[in-house]
Amino acid sequence: LESRKKRKKVKKTKENVQEEVLKHTFNPRKGAIKVGATITVSELSSAIGIRASEIIKKLMDLGVLATINQSISGEEAALIASEFQIEIEIEAKDLEDVLKSQATGEAITRAPVVTIMGHVDHGKTSLLDYIRKSQVVRKEAGGITQHMGAYRIYTDAGEMTLLDTPGHEAFTAMRARGANVTDIVILVVAADDGVQPQTVEAIHHAQAANAEMIVAVNKIDLSEANPQRVRQELLSHELVAEEFGGKTTFVEVSAITGQGVEQLMDMIHLHAEMLELKAKVEGLAQGNVIESHLKRGKGPVATVIVKEGTLKVGDYFVAGQTYGRIRAMTNSRGKNLLEATPSMPAEISGLDRVANVGARLHVLSDDKIARQIAERRITRSREEAAVKQRKTQLENLFASIEAQEFIELKLLIKTDVQGSAEALEETFAQLGNDNASVRVIHSASGNITENDVMLASASDAIIIAFDVGMEATAKKVNLDEGVDVRYYKVIYEALEDVKLALQGMLKPHVKEEVIGHCVVREIFNAVKSRQIVGCYVQDGKITKDASIRLMRGDKECYNGPLSSLKRFKEDVKEVGNHYECGVSFESKDVQVGDTIEVYVFVEESITL
Repeated sequence: LESRKKRKKVKKTKENVQEEVLKHTFNPRKGAIKVGATITVSELSSAIGIRASEIIKKLMDLGVLATINQSISGEEAALIASEFQIEIEIEAKDLEDVLKSQATGEAITRAPVVTIMGHVDHGKTSLLDYIRKSQVVRKEAGGITQHMGAYRIYTDAGEMTLLDTPGHEAFTAMRARGANVTDIVILVVAADDGVQPQTVEAIHHAQAANAEMIVAVNKIDLSEANPQRVRQELLSHELVAEEFGGKTTFVEVSAITGQGVEQLMDMIHLHAEMLELKAKVEGLAQGNVIESHLKRGKGPVATVIVKEGTLKVGDYFVAGQTYGRIRAMTNSRGKNLLEATPSMPAEISGLDRVANVGARLHVLSDDKIARQIAERRITRSREEAAVKQRKTQLENLFASIEAQEFIELKLLIKTDVQGSAEALEETFAQLGNDNASVRVIHSASGNITENDVMLASASDAIIIAFDVGMEATAKKVNLDEGVDVRYYKVIYEALEDVKLALQGMLKPHVKEEVIGHCVVREIFNAVKSRQIVGCYVQDGKITKDASIRLMRGDKECYNGPLSSLKRFKEDVKEVGNHYECGVSFESKDVQVGDTIEVYVFVEESITL
């Protein structure tokens, strides 16, 4: 009987061992498995047939903390698989490698992409307005361009694409994107105003993008115009006019009368010929998103300039974290297009969300790959943001403890186009100091929705509405929530209001200000713990609500408030210079000849 029990116990033990080995497997793979440069824990679990919980345990043994939806490297995946006697081959080719495919066919001459840059109010939009024969300048609030536009221009000398970039300093990033996709930069400088800060910024963007530059000296029709002054001022920025022996072309124009505009067009085409601009037309298209926003009836739309290949209606594409299929495509005049060739601007619809401005657009043959790439980018972006947030929290932990109180102005930004939202967010991020900052909890294009109001209410945030309105349902909700909504048409008004609001939230700085000095001449009988002291005001004054510092040489004998201030036998509020007075304070350590320094605390408002 005992031997039977032992045999039964041994048999059960073997079964337990077998179960222990197999309990974490549900469909183990024996052959070699190929994975990319990265793979999520969930995907690895499905690929090798091992439960995700066991993979996570193995990762923890390796010192790697990951959840089921987080990505791990191909090397880590191979190491984990080897623990379960499964072989993994790491494919060098990642999903992103699909985007490296180039357009095919012979390269042909393409039209130049020209960006108009310069300081605010130097006439960039007016010049573009004259060229394309429309009244854009009348539609822009405050007389400045608020977002980027792309236009196809047809001249006798040929075609070109013009990009108009905003002139206000907050749109530095937008001007940078314009320079990065352009071939030739038209730097507009007013002949009556000369080189200004944003003129210098535009020069730097153009030089960083290695773009050809032509200087258009505008407003020469004005009596105070001085084109030679512009040439002289630009010498310090390495823009030497051809008449001075340099290589920079200067053209004097007037956006009002049209003087010199035709010559400017000829110079653009001449420079384009010298650059020998070419692109392949056949094959899958690539391009750049220069603007993106929500459009009523169409949903998310994006303005794209094709770099190479041919963009067609029906193409699958990925642009940053956005993917989709082109449902419709229009040109700068609003006419429908079936295809767009290199250098052509086109507004496309069919995006799954508003694209990031400046994103590179790639056309793919498979919609599944486009979706996978976009989703992979979103996941990577979230992981990077989470790591950055944790790092920031650790770095600022002790600073926050020392500060004890950190003021944060929360904003929710809604704009007409995505580029404006990005520009506002970047500019607001620069406001603040060690004790206060602006935090943008959400920014997007489109009208203010009910969800926006609820998010702002829950976060105690202010809504900044730039050239947009509020939906009817949102207005009803806001009657109960009471969220502060500020509407703006011009960007610098929004920046100024936010700056003032942040300054108003800061506690004023309190500093000590010395208002006078007295000398002790007489000491009278003490009253309890106080000494009655006769003084003479040497300079300044002494006031009843002031504090004093009793000094005996370099030694401080007392520092604190006054108990009383008298002139003869009367209580007074103030005694001026060269007058005698009697004071008392909570100290008996006083000697004739001691000096009393009188000071008050003054509050100063903090400016950013």
